[in-house]
Amino acid sequence: MLFWHSQPDHYWPSPGEMYPCSSNNMIREQLTLPFLKQEEQNSISTSAELHCPAFQYVLCAATSPAVKQHEETLTYLNQGQSYEIRLLCNPKLGELADCRKLLKSVVRVVFHDRRLQYTEHQQLEGWRWNRPGDRILDIDIPLSVGIIEAQIHPTLLNTVEFLWEPSKRTSVFVQVHCISTEFTLRKNGGEKGVPFRIQIDTFKLSEKGEHTEHVHSASCLIKVFKPKGADRKQKTDREKIEKQSLQEREKYQPSYESTVLTECAPWPDTLSSLPATQGLALAPCASILETQQWLHKNRFSSYCRMLANFTGADLLKLSRSDLIQICGAADGIRLSNALKARCVRPRLTLYVSRESQGTTYQEVHLEELTATELTNKLAELLSLPDNQIQQVSKQGPTEIQILISDLMVRNLPDESCFVAAVNKGTWLP
Repeated sequence: MLFWHSQPDHYWPSPGEMYPCSSNNMIREQLTLPFLKQEEQNSISTSAELHCPAFQYVLCAATSPAVKQHEETLTYLNQGQSYEIRLLCNPKLGELADCRKLLKSVVRVVFHDRRLQYTEHQQLEGWRWNRPGDRILDIDIPLSVGIIEAQIHPTLLNTVEFLWEPSKRTSVFVQVHCISTEFTLRKNGGEKGVPFRIQIDTFKLSEKGEHTEHVHSASCLIKVFKPKGADRKQKTDREKIEKQSLQEREKYQPSYESTVLTECAPWPDTLSSLPATQGLALAPCASILETQQWLHKNRFSSYCRMLANFTGADLLKLSRSDLIQICGAADGIRLSNALKARCVRPRLTLYVSRESQGTTYQEVHLEELTATELTNKLAELLSLPDNQIQQVSKQGPTEIQILISDLMVRNLPDESCFVAAVNKGTWLP
């Protein structure tokens, strides 16, 4: 029964080394490397510093020529084929104190489509059932260079991880065993395969000596075909563009021999290990990472890449019409409403102290205003199983014990103070 009463030089390849030449006649220009925004505009930097980010991941597979300008590149892969991903790090441009320390990278194959992201667990379980013993993503360890302690998760079929030293040349060869049409509904007239993303999240050692401090994330869009299907699709796309007029061709990107992964927000599993953003509303002082976390937690993950460089203040400055233009009508209105949300005050707030804690009180918030809700909240506060609290009573005049009822809870003054005591094994009438 419970009752209470009131109270050095490192490896960084040149662009020529990074992107070898090819006979592919759709490569119309040298690939321009992305670069990070300079924090100090007046600072003097070398050309390499201006055009190379601190981290870069390069998938050695050609991009499709049938992608329009200003759209994300798309890369076709053959099922089960080993593809090289080069992990490049220029420590001089990063914040790594000691570049000889190992980094950890986690590689995932995930859904690009938001509808499939919401049902990812069911989709992967269905795939596991249909393909017993197979994996979605594998590392080809004999071909890989510079990776240490490669781990293939037995239950996470789409995830692999490994350690690597940023001062040394590192290449991981990966194999994707699922194909894009395995996750589409079969309809008359053929199937259209869904796109996936290859995402890499990299971490450095924290003060606790664990690889939990996030330093970089990047991803690219892919489609996976049956063996040799990617080559046929690439050829088809190339022939399609070659038949276009010169004016129409200019609407499309050139096909690059290698795919540079684009910087993006950490995968949600990464964000879940970070401190939670307080409250329902986004704070103006929220950092870029906290803003990304807030977007993930409020089901706006598909817009994280588009809003990758926004702080809380930047996002809050956007008008309702701005958000509708960015996210479309439905999600734009929902995001606008979420940004304007305020923490709703609970119907009843009580301050409760354990008998042994003296003057230290904790808040108990009630919404339903029932005796059952109060019992559950007290059980949580006192670290007791719900079914072990038989009765809750309130100390009344002359120290009599009054059984707590729904009516009594509804009439408790807001912000009342109580001391909770546990009486084991007996009921005080």
